[in-house]
Amino acid sequence: MFGLSTNTEMTMSSREIASLTGKDHKNVLRVIRALIDGQVLAAQIEPLKFEYRGQWFDYFELSKRDSLVVVARLSPEFTAAVVDRWQELEKSNPTLPSSFAEALQLAANQAKELESKTQQLALAAPKAEFADAVAGADKGVLLSHFAKAVGLGSVTIFRILREQKIFISRGTSYNLPYQEYVERGYFTVKQGTYETNSQTRISHTAMITGKGEMWLRKKLIDTGHLKAVAS
Repeated sequence: MFGLSTNTEMTMSSREIASLTGKDHKNVLRVIRALIDGQVLAAQIEPLKFEYRGQWFDYFELSKRDSLVVVARLSPEFTAAVVDRWQELEKSNPTLPSSFAEALQLAANQAKELESKTQQLALAAPKAEFADAVAGADKGVLLSHFAKAVGLGSVTIFRILREQKIFISRGTSYNLPYQEYVERGYFTVKQGTYETNSQTRISHTAMITGKGEMWLRKKLIDTGHLKAVAS
């Protein structure tokens, strides 16, 4: 994820790097720690924490320079993809805020603008045009990315999906889609691994497909969770 640090410097998270390069997050962390130990990165950064299914895991927020160093070491063929993402970010933010207060206001303004544009697209865009925008997304994207795009938080979107009986609300398949919605092509389930207590375990992550995005946007409007804004 891109973000702004307290000194308004734009950053990219190790999780975003893993997503861009198609690498396991644990491998990205291993490279970052090796570069820190070797004093290759510009800053001696400390890991942050994120929660997943009741457990806490490390991740890092990296500057542009350090993120490119990590990707070049981790997967040289994907360096261009990260450069392109940074250029997109900088193009959308030609001037950085000069204070933390301005950074917060900038983030709030961008979130409001994104929500408005997304709601207009969901209601007004021609069906074929909108389908083209999400074409090729059969493998799906993270629900957190979809939630951000429509102006909802990750916690909220999963709660809604459980309440609507689209996602399973208990047991080992908690926060995963019912098979019916997988078979409809709305969601996929990505299998991965993670480390805990020196053991490698299997994880399952729900992903929403392009077809699922179109379906879920409409459903969220129908259920009143999103506003329908006319163009």
